[in-house]
Amino acid sequence: MTETTATTAPAPQGTPTPDTAVHSKRLVLRLVRDEDLPQLLDMNADDIVTRYLPYESWRDMADAQAWMGRAQARLAAGEAWQFVIVLRESGRVIGSCLLFHFDRPNGRAELGYLLGREHWGAGYMQEAAAALVGYAFGPAGLRRLEAEIDPRNEASARLLERVGFVKEGHLRERWDTKGEVSDSGLYGLLRSDWMASRQERG
Repeated sequence: MTETTATTAPAPQGTPTPDTAVHSKRLVLRLVRDEDLPQLLDMNADDIVTRYLPYESWRDMADAQAWMGRAQARLAAGEAWQFVIVLRESGRVIGSCLLFHFDRPNGRAELGYLLGREHWGAGYMQEAAAALVGYAFGPAGLRRLEAEIDPRNEASARLLERVGFVKEGHLRERWDTKGEVSDSGLYGLLRSDWMASRQERG
């Protein structure tokens, strides 16, 4: 009988750990923790915040815990990296963002995000998205990012364009979510364009 040892595939480049922190001027992005759930519940229970998101508003902590279980499973499987957006000064969680739908052979992933309503209009989401894009094109080594939004969500479209995304398509009646059929706006951002815009800004 020969002895065999199990081998574990190395984590993909840039995979965040509990110690990973992405800093911007006012914010810190880090992986979600159990203690973040009460604050995330407040945001995800708000029908106005979740209006254009592809899931029903959370009802209670059981919904939050179920979401957390899925986030942890997807992280372990290398399918999604779920971050929270934290104010540097207070440590308060004000939103979440993630990279998901990884296509490693083609250097591609998708960007998603959510921000608590009381923090809208202060530029926090643009700052967080720009920081996560920098992480995706830096440590994570990705070449392309994509985002898909409901075209009626004009604030989300403006956000993506400010970060540098370009609208690349409009798919009609793509989703049937929450009993409502909606179109889909497709956006893309290349690392080469991101780097060129950074050089232009100096």
